[in-house]
Amino acid sequence: MSRNDHHGPGHGQGHGHHHDSTDIDWNVMAPLLEQGAELNGPLYREATGWLAGQIPAGAVRRVLDVGSGPGVLTALLAEVFPYAEVVAVDATPELLDRAAERAVRSGYSDRFRAVHAELPGDLAALGTADVVWAGDSLHHIGDQRAAVAGLAGLLRTGGLLAVVEGGLTARHLPRDIGIGRPGLEARLEGAHSLWFAEMRDALPGAKDEPEDWREMLAGAGLTGGGTKSFLLDLPAPLPEAAREHVALALSRRRESADRWLDEDDLKVIDRLLDPDDPQGLATRPDVFLLAARTVHTARRG
Repeated sequence: MSRNDHHGPGHGQGHGHHHDSTDIDWNVMAPLLEQGAELNGPLYREATGWLAGQIPAGAVRRVLDVGSGPGVLTALLAEVFPYAEVVAVDATPELLDRAAERAVRSGYSDRFRAVHAELPGDLAALGTADVVWAGDSLHHIGDQRAAVAGLAGLLRTGGLLAVVEGGLTARHLPRDIGIGRPGLEARLEGAHSLWFAEMRDALPGAKDEPEDWREMLAGAGLTGGGTKSFLLDLPAPLPEAAREHVALALSRRRESADRWLDEDDLKVIDRLLDPDDPQGLATRPDVFLLAARTVHTARRG
């Protein structure tokens, strides 16, 4: 499993890369995943702090970051749970290598472990934990309810499961950008929703399930906890690194959603991605980054 933004190609399962399919090559996606998670650092730092407020740090001896990707969140979990072994769990070895390198740079390699696992098949091999963090990974498993129950089963008594799913899709541009029809990002979101539904339908054992995460947590026998959304607000004009990420994300969206966009919208996107176009993302003064992520938590009694 690996990670990314809300309902986007990223943190989850999938191997192989094809522009006209729902397959995802997570190694190819690594720069986008890492850069995106780092940009969302303030949001995730607030979220992991909220999580740490729900369970005493001294009681947490083992943390699983399920769908860890390159380990940006693993590092934050290691920071807020300083007495715990922190385990990065992912199906892509190259991403686990990045997570291990980050652990060395961040000074917690003595508490770090990487586990290569394909979920849900390898769930039982993960071992028990006091905290399980599943960040944007469950929507890449066909049977989401069974996945929640499986993760809940890894919790020790008093342990906490955090499911990061939902929120608001990132926005980067005004409704009217001066080229093409207004509302480009709204149409992109609609196209991406169709891609996402197709991706979900193609997953092994895919089941239609209302995405009521609190009900699924309760159905897994967990209680308490809460739900909270966290905002990332980077106003225009964006710094260069953030602009580069927006361009990478838009390029990926174009690949995955181009079948559902008309030619005029595709031409506008190509102009936005052209570093030499005066209307492109590289120089536009109105590019921003606004997003929200939702975290649901519950505890094993």
